[in-house]
Parts: sequence; structure tokens; C-alpha cells
Amino acid sequence: MKKSGVFVIGVSDCKQEVCAASGRISTQNGTALEIFEKSHDEEKNTKLIDKVTRSGHTSTVEHVFFNLAFENVSVVVEQFMIEFRLASFTVKSRRYVDFADCGYFVPEFADEKTEKIYKDNMDSFFGAYSFLTENGVPKEDARFVLPYCFYSNFYCSLNGREIINVLRAMIYGRGSKIDEIKTLGESLLKQCRELTPGLFIDFEEKNKNYSDEIDLGFSFANKKSDSLCDILSYSADGEKNVAVTALIENYNCSNEDAEKTVSDKENLQKIIKTVFDSSRPRALESFNCTVRFNGVSLACLTHFARHRMQSICIPNLLKASRENYIIPDTVKSDETLLDVYVSCFDRMKSFYEEMKENGAADSELVYCVLSGNTLDFVSTLNGRELQLFFRLRSCTRAQWEIQAYCLELLGKLREIAPLLFVNYGPSCYISGKCPEGKFSCGRILEMKEKFSKL
Repeated sequence: MKKSGVFVIGVSDCKQEVCAASGRISTQNGTALEIFEKSHDEEKNTKLIDKVTRSGHTSTVEHVFFNLAFENVSVVVEQFMIEFRLASFTVKSRRYVDFADCGYFVPEFADEKTEKIYKDNMDSFFGAYSFLTENGVPKEDARFVLPYCFYSNFYCSLNGREIINVLRAMIYGRGSKIDEIKTLGESLLKQCRELTPGLFIDFEEKNKNYSDEIDLGFSFANKKSDSLCDILSYSADGEKNVAVTALIENYNCSNEDAEKTVSDKENLQKIIKTVFDSSRPRALESFNCTVRFNGVSLACLTHFARHRMQSICIPNLLKASRENYIIPDTVKSDETLLDVYVSCFDRMKSFYEEMKENGAADSELVYCVLSGNTLDFVSTLNGRELQLFFRLRSCTRAQWEIQAYCLELLGKLREIAPLLFVNYGPSCYISGKCPEGKFSCGRILEMKEKFSKL
């Protein structure tokens, strides 16, 4: 049996000493180093950290960092974790690594018969994955038939404050509904408590009434959208906001002078371009938009979620549609491959409905979905994060599904704010240089023309 779980593989050398020192520095005499040298008493540090955090000053625990290794956990766990935007992640890629023998998570079913049915179905999906890859389908397309119980391996690094948020959600919040996640949370809490006890005094008592889910009591029919994305709202004066912000930041000029300057279209265009090309384009953050992305595959969802500086709201994975799924071009062109591919989604839908009729818990049903099944989500992004998003995701090296969303969104944003978003696109369009080295598509001129006309 494969080893699985979450393991703390690293923690700041000074552990909770720096947290205790930070709790003292604002109220005690002495320099930073002098106070730190007086912060080596473990018992006193533990009591102080508990006292300070109880009073609401939880920023003090941000000074300790944890490095975690998630070993052979389901991709459901991965998806749950990468939604924590103040953590850093590196995940084993399904685009490049063969997952035929990666293994998968099996819930603790009440009887052997149900477990056998579950395993037989999951084995069939892995068999289909192998068949597709062996017959020329790229791994990044074959992965859509992988069931959402397949094992994922990844690293996660986060500070003390965020790990408390993660543990709270794993053990008492939305993660607690999934036995696998709750068990991992309990294991992680035990490890962290041994390393930094002051951060977790009375953790159970403090969080026993915690809830991070809401039920508004509404019910809606699931209607599929015709567009890949819908802009729900945006900064109406986005271009002007960026330019005015840049002028005030750099010249401390009056509002009136800034407004007068940007009223000239040439000035406005020049300021925006200068900001965009600068090493610190913070003024771009003055533009915001809220976007609904429709029919995104679960596999593609992970690409979106890895962008940290966004407010992303993803539905519970149980809301994923078993009816809708994407079909890559690499299987559309071959009748045999298409039959194998489509049969996987038909089989998963039937299996899911059978499990549900037999009373399977949500903790079991969450794995009964394929990576190519879809759901919708909403994200709010500012102009600076969009700069990175388009630079990476409109490149020909990006995964084809997210490229499609990227191009449609960029086209819509150029209609809204053309002077701003004419600057956005892949690296070669922005700078005239490709950062991909030997992986470059070699089509810089073509890409420059394409994004000039988009």
C-alpha cells in the first residue's frame, strides 16, 4: 500500500520564538535582536503567543513558516488546499506526467460490495486513460477521464496564521464534510502542535462552533451558458483610474490636475503604457473586474486557482455537472477514441446516480466525478493580476482550454477598456521576446499580429 498523508517537512529555524518576540517588540524596550535573544524560553513563549492571539493580534504568528508535503492524497484534497490564496503550491503536473499507475483514494465504505463496485469503476477509468495515451492522445487530454479520487502529490508552504485558517477549515469547516480531509487536518494539527505549541492552545475549544458554509435557501435550474465567460461588473472608469492613480503616486498632484491631464487621450494612453511597462505597475490594480467563467473542466480549474492574487469563489465539487463535460479535439477526430472517451462520462454519471440512490454520503460521492466534468465559478481580478494571467495563459505553451477562456476574456475587456487592454497578451506580444527558450513556438511575428487585432 502506498504511503499517504500530509507531513511537515520543514519549519522556520526559530519556530515560535520569532512569534513571541514579535509579540513583545511593540511594548518592550530594546532592539529587534535584543528582544529576540530574550525570547528562547519555550514555556513563556507559548503562554505569550496564546495571550496575544486571544486578544486578536494574530499577525504575530505570520512570522513562522511551515513546509508541507502532501503524499498520495486525492485530487479533491489538492483542490481544497489550492483555494487558500495566501499559501504557495507546487503540484505534480497532469499535463506532462503519466498518471496511469498513480493509484487512487478509496473511502471507508460500509460494506465490501460497495467498495468492490467503486474499485471496478475507478479501475475502468484508469484503463481508459491508458488506452487513450497509448493511442496517441496527449496526457493533457487523456487526464480528463481520470476520476477525482486519483492520487496527487504536491508541496505547500504557508505561514502560521494561514495554517491555522487551513486547519480550522479542514477540521471544523467545509473540509470536515470529507473524511479524508478531516483526517489529514487532524494529523497536521498534531504535527504542528508539537513544533509550535503556542499557536494551537485550546484550538479545539476556540473553533468548535466554526462554520464557513452558508445556505441561502434558494433553488435554481442548471442552465448552461453559451459563452465561456461573462463579465459581471467592472471599474467603469478603469482606464482613467489607472492613469489618475499613477499621477498622484508619482507627482502627488491634486485630483483636479490629474483629471485635467488624463482628459487628453494621448496623455491617457501614454500614462497607461508607461505604467504597464514599468517594474512596479501597481496603478494597474485600480482596475477591477468580476468574471463568471462557465463550463470549466475540473482539470482546468486548477490552472485558474493557482493565480494567487484574485478573489475566487468556487462551488462545492459536489455541484460539478455530471451531464456536461469537455471533449478535446484529439479524440473528436477518431471514432474509436471518441467512443471510449464518451463512454467514461456516461459510466461515471450512471455510477454516481447509483451511489446516490444507495445512500452514499457526500464524503463518498465527491470522488464520483471525472476531471473533464465541468462547473462554473466567479473570480474578481485587478489589472495587475490580469497582466500576469494573460501573459501566461494566452501563450501557446498554455493548456488549450484555459487559452480559450483567456482569449475570450481579453476580447471582452478590450471592448470595455481598449486603451488599457490593448497592452495585454503573451510575453512575446508585450516585450517582443519569448521566455520559453527551447520550448518557444517560434511564432513571435504571428502572435504580435494576432494580439494586435484581437
